[in-house]
Amino acid sequence: MLALVISPESATGLRLADIAEPQPASNEALVSVHATSLNRGELRLLAIRPEGWTPGQDIAGIVERRAADGSGPAVGARVVALVDEAGWAERIAVPIDRLAVLPDSVSFVSAATLPVAGTTALRTLRHGGDLAGQQVLITGASGAVGRFQIQIAREQGASVTAIAAARHADDLRGLGARQVVEAIDLAEGPFSLITESVGGQSLARAIERIALGGTIVMFGSSSGELTPVGFRQFVPDHEGARLQTFAYYTSGPGIGEDIASLLALVAAGRLETRVALTAPWTDVAQALDALRQRSFSGKAVLTITG
Repeated sequence: MLALVISPESATGLRLADIAEPQPASNEALVSVHATSLNRGELRLLAIRPEGWTPGQDIAGIVERRAADGSGPAVGARVVALVDEAGWAERIAVPIDRLAVLPDSVSFVSAATLPVAGTTALRTLRHGGDLAGQQVLITGASGAVGRFQIQIAREQGASVTAIAAARHADDLRGLGARQVVEAIDLAEGPFSLITESVGGQSLARAIERIALGGTIVMFGSSSGELTPVGFRQFVPDHEGARLQTFAYYTSGPGIGEDIASLLALVAAGRLETRVALTAPWTDVAQALDALRQRSFSGKAVLTITG
């Protein structure tokens, strides 16, 4: 079968190659991939993984072979899944607990935006507990995770302040942000939950705006800057607050169940998936360049045929 694999000799760093067919374990379904979305973390993996490695975490497609133990969806079922690697391929073996059945009303392309970004949004917000009536601050709000966080927090009854460039303000308000400001210095607070993906000074300012006993969830550092953190930043006005690190791949079981809950919101028209760029996987260079340049708000999706 064909797959995109790392190739240092290629101008794009990737090439289409004929690789061995996956051999599913008894609790894995064989899925024919129709769409896969790109994540910023994959840019780093492309730089550090060995030649011949296949990237890809977000996949949507059709079950080609049911799990041998009889679990999971039947042959022909439309599904979406989060995998650790090898999603940029014609077929992939997927553990049953990491996939969800795709409603007929949701397209493969739309569904492919959900696994990493959607589950990250859902699980970071869970660290805030019951969000009804709470003040929530989201940094990096115009990205795929931030857009999902705004909508999910709004759905749960939170009042959301989003940090994003002014050009995104109307869009993010339309998703449910009560207030959109360009810098965290302009966010009033205090906030019971802050999701922080920028790092550096953004994280330092977040500490100044966290409520007593509140939680700052750190799930990225797009600035690449370190943040000096000291005890006196928390007292007396932010006592009991905590810094919580988050990575989706260590966030626990139930990935398939969470994807299913996100799909239900999409099917009901209560969660928007923003597909900013769709390209055939043979044009992966175009999508990767756009991702590196941060030239869009939303997700880039590759379509796979075969």
